[in-house]
Amino acid sequence: METAKIVSLLIQASYFAAAVLLILGIKRMASPVTARSGIQWAGIGVLIAVIATFFHTEVPGHVLIENAVLIFIAIAASTAIAWIWGKKVAMTDMPQMVALYNGMGGGSAAAIGASALLGAATQSHFESHLTTTQTLLAVIGALIGSISMTGSIIAWAKLDGRMDKTFRFGGQKLVNGACFLAALLIGLYSVWHLQTQWIILFFALALLFGVLMTLPIGGADMPVVISLYNAFTGLAVGFEGYVQGNIALIIAGTVVGAAGTLLTRLMAKAMNRSIANVLFSNFGGGGASAQEIKGSQKPIEADDAASLLYMADNVIIVPGYGMAVAQAQHKIWELSKNLIARGKSVKFAIHPVAGRMPGHMNVLLAEAGVPYDLIADMDDINPEFPNCDVAIVIGANDVVNPAAKTDKSSPIYGMPILDVANAKQTIVIKRGKGTGFAGIENELFYQDNTRMLYADGQDAANKLIAGLKAVDGGGGH
Repeated sequence: METAKIVSLLIQASYFAAAVLLILGIKRMASPVTARSGIQWAGIGVLIAVIATFFHTEVPGHVLIENAVLIFIAIAASTAIAWIWGKKVAMTDMPQMVALYNGMGGGSAAAIGASALLGAATQSHFESHLTTTQTLLAVIGALIGSISMTGSIIAWAKLDGRMDKTFRFGGQKLVNGACFLAALLIGLYSVWHLQTQWIILFFALALLFGVLMTLPIGGADMPVVISLYNAFTGLAVGFEGYVQGNIALIIAGTVVGAAGTLLTRLMAKAMNRSIANVLFSNFGGGGASAQEIKGSQKPIEADDAASLLYMADNVIIVPGYGMAVAQAQHKIWELSKNLIARGKSVKFAIHPVAGRMPGHMNVLLAEAGVPYDLIADMDDINPEFPNCDVAIVIGANDVVNPAAKTDKSSPIYGMPILDVANAKQTIVIKRGKGTGFAGIENELFYQDNTRMLYADGQDAANKLIAGLKAVDGGGGH
């Protein structure tokens, strides 16, 4: 008995250590300087919790939990798959991978709930090991986890181009509301009347609602949706942790849920919209501004653009998803180093929802080796645009569109943007004249002080570097 108490104490101590490491790890992820170590700390915490769980057995005489060998094999196989996939995935596909992994987390929480509920349904009311509170939390966790799983899969399909950005039909909100209400009522009924057929119906409706909820959301809102489903997954894990009596799951799920909720609110604020507006509006589904844009896009050759950069003192670079598609971050940083070597001030401006997921541009720039002190957030960099001699926009579109401030009929009206329009000169690097992810024209591209450099991001950067060297014969000032 004493040995059992010692093992139990060590398990609880391990869970506590894991929770501390996870919380500190997430805190360190708040800064680019410490983000890498934060990920490592959180990973170590999760590893400790997993190892401790293998010894969390209530069966007398058993050293490890039941089916430990099968669980170990599953962990080993999934780790190998994730390691190989993580090494091979392109940065442009990272948002899709994050969406899928988040869906797996929600699905895992839902599976825990399903196991608990179906297990209790096969027992009599008096034999069930679940209290009413545990059953209620199992239902709530399963509902949230199921929605997160199928919703994340739809988000992945949209980001990966396997599904249209939007899918709408008449009376859709009514159908969605009815599906959610039915799932909720059947789930609540099951708390006091655990029957297998009702539990199966509950899960079917919850999974269906995740699909229906995500189908009408526009592609431009996917970063916010992914963040929201991340919060859902965390909450689901926390609820199911209570059902299992697992402290590590409760703390980890609560922390992830809180962090995801905060991030979702911050991203919605960055778009000047409520979360409800993101989920139930038509933003990001395409369409055009009601105001006609006057003028035309004015092209520029790379050599002329290089001359503008050569004469500039202050340069601000605005990256977007197009930079990720072109995998041009390394070449853009090489161009930046060439400018810095010539005495130019160079900064990178990052919009909170640039790219396809939170922090997408920061990850790309860090991968290229851009120093953290050259990367500025929207609120910090916007006052500097009036003093910017040349702004370079590479692959960004909606986050620099002045229509957000000037056109009340625009779907993005009211969304805070990077004030590139205030720069003295702007060079926009794009492969063509297409619209951004929101499907609307960009007023910036038609301004008198804007020039369009139509080229692939890497090719454009190479030509600009060559142009700079040609201007001064390869030297600096």
